[in-house]
Amino acid sequence: MSRVLIESCEVVVTMDDAGTEIPGGSLLLEDGVIAWVGSGPLPQVAPGGPTGRLERVDGRGTVALPGLINAHHHLYQTLTRVRALDQGLFGWLRALYPIWAGVDEEWVFAASRVGLAEMALSGCSTTTDHHYVFPKTSDGLDLLEAEISAAREVGLRFHPCRGSMDLGESEGGLPPDSIVQETETILAQTDEAVRRFHDPAPGAMLRIAVAPCSPFSVTERLMRESAALARRLGVRLHTHIAETLEEDAYCRATYGRRPLEVLDDLGWLGSDVWLAHCVHLSDRNVHQIAHSATGVAWCPTSNLRLGSGIAPVRLLLDAGARVGLGVDGSASNDGGHLLAEARMGMLAARSGGAGAMSAREALRVATRGGAECLGRDDVGSLEVGKRADVALFGVEGLEHAGADADPVAAVVHCSPQRVRHLFVEGRVVVRDARLVGADEAAIASEGRRVALRIADHARGSASA
Repeated sequence: MSRVLIESCEVVVTMDDAGTEIPGGSLLLEDGVIAWVGSGPLPQVAPGGPTGRLERVDGRGTVALPGLINAHHHLYQTLTRVRALDQGLFGWLRALYPIWAGVDEEWVFAASRVGLAEMALSGCSTTTDHHYVFPKTSDGLDLLEAEISAAREVGLRFHPCRGSMDLGESEGGLPPDSIVQETETILAQTDEAVRRFHDPAPGAMLRIAVAPCSPFSVTERLMRESAALARRLGVRLHTHIAETLEEDAYCRATYGRRPLEVLDDLGWLGSDVWLAHCVHLSDRNVHQIAHSATGVAWCPTSNLRLGSGIAPVRLLLDAGARVGLGVDGSASNDGGHLLAEARMGMLAARSGGAGAMSAREALRVATRGGAECLGRDDVGSLEVGKRADVALFGVEGLEHAGADADPVAAVVHCSPQRVRHLFVEGRVVVRDARLVGADEAAIASEGRRVALRIADHARGSASA
């Protein structure tokens, strides 16, 4: 039996329903599950109880949080950062689609290793990914397999989404025809991906979701049939919606109604759905999302970088909506630090006033909120019986000098740092701010090599 005792943290932030925080708290992790949370000495083990070597981890100088949960990402984009820097969403996509058309297994594996390593070092224990570009050379499973392999290497709990596009430029969509698939092909390959990879068991490290890309890149038929497929297979649904005013105008012109109304008519609101962005919502839309228990993946940095706007997160939370946090793709964020995203989100929300969001609310969105988006009731809090996903953030370094008044708030308010230690399923993934099961330098080197190949190919294609 694997047993880890994390001792004497400055504060253990449980994220339970009561918001319990335990000064000087400790945690016992046994075989991937939290067995005890409290303060003082470890309770005596009853005769016949768990045995095995007990590893002790010094929690002094750290704040213990549930592992952070990332509710939206595009890992393949990690190797195409800092491009189309002054474009809005549609211009940015038009600039990058021709480059992404060359995506292959080597690209996805290298990009995923970089992106997932970044996520782990930021304290993220669970992440999703939305991969929707499948060139004609792909069999629809190879690119998912590449990122799943990367997640296993880094050690994160992984929820990849089998994305899709079937509405190309020639049919009125935004993406070029070279990177869209036939609807029947998408549905068949998505069905196979779920059957091959999805693990519905409690504590699963790998789950699959069904995720047509967006209203301007998929047909209504694909949206309807994807929803039916996901519900038949018992998996979750994900898509982008209401990200920009351009999308709003596209939906009004094409469908005669706003983006969220389109989703509602297609049967795409419900407790098994989470939506990325939701920047441009009416008051009625906010009520629809909350009333239907639909989740929202809030992506503040990407929305600001692309000039899309600021999602009405305060209204959503006040209405009782399930809101998680997403870094979005690294080509529209240029980074993948989930703690930094929590800080950005808190500050962006405060455009509505200094009291619009506290540090603790931002952390709750980044933990419990993400778990709700992904349909997980076994992660997101530090409670007995939950999976042993724990992030220990140091609060005693240079960046936190003078922040002793509130070490929990300091985790968000002060300059975001690497996590000191990260446990996923009770296994150490980051120790002393370094990856344990993967070589950071090798990952970065390989990422740069493949990125140069991508850039060279893009230049050749542009000059041809």
